Amino acid sequence: MQNKNEWIRKLGEQVEILVAEPMKNHTTFRIGGPADALALPKTPEEVAEVVHFCHEHAQPYYVLGNGSNLLVSDEGYRGLVLQLYRNFNDIQVNGETITVQSGAMLAAVARTAYQTGLTGLEFASGIPGTIGGAVVMNAGAYGGEMKNVLKEVTVLTKEGEVLVIPAKALELGYRTSVIPKNGWIVLGAVLQLKKGDQEQILARMEELKEQRITKQPLDLPSAGSTFKRPEGYFAGKLIMDAGLRGFTVGGAQVSEKHCGFVVNRGNATAADVWKLICEVKRRVKEMTGVELEPEVKLLGDFPQR
Repeated sequence: MQNKNEWIRKLGEQVEILVAEPMKNHTTFRIGGPADALALPKTPEEVAEVVHFCHEHAQPYYVLGNGSNLLVSDEGYRGLVLQLYRNFNDIQVNGETITVQSGAMLAAVARTAYQTGLTGLEFASGIPGTIGGAVVMNAGAYGGEMKNVLKEVTVLTKEGEVLVIPAKALELGYRTSVIPKNGWIVLGAVLQLKKGDQEQILARMEELKEQRITKQPLDLPSAGSTFKRPEGYFAGKLIMDAGLRGFTVGGAQVSEKHCGFVVNRGNATAADVWKLICEVKRRVKEMTGVELEPEVKLLGDFPQR
């Protein structure tokens, strides 16, 4: 097999590559050791080239947006991170549809919708993720979710084929879709919105912004809601009722403002966060019988607990 540094160098001749890139610079937790390489493609063709290289050289890769739902281990990731973000964020409006590349931030797309008098995406205006990630997990908040506005998605298959998939074929459910199961990479999406009153759209966005500021720990690094919502319960209330508000492991803490969030108090390691998550799961299960499932994705090696 070719030396890893050699194939990274060759790939770097065709696509922008950062070598041994600290992942703390690319996650909202501000935590994570170095990835062997981080690719920053600018076109669908460059995305396909990166994936082809990884398959050809039997190297693992991970697709990343804004890193808003991710915990990377302190040792980092032995593989390539394919980041679809600032280099891949075009937004175009045509009538009542918005066509957007997967690296565009939800907040930017929601702002564009407001500016062009389109309603339906207000719920997403404060979600700190990209369109790609939002589609993969059917992101939602405040009664709205992506499946309500998604018309179709353009994906790259593992075989390098570009397909346009209608939303109804994506099996969109609570924080789930068929996309990860099929190994697809989201390149872009078309959103179907409706004409609305700009003042009403802005008022709703401001209302939701005020709710987030009041209830969520936006002043500290986190990955958003740490656990999925158990059926019939709220994760934050279960954690609070277990007496875990403010519970701390190293630099990681269950937020005192909202127990559904684990925050980085400034010097947290991935090990701190993972140990805290596992202890919260254990105590909630012990006290209530409810099994909490992390919503945060893990990248790298983490101990089984």
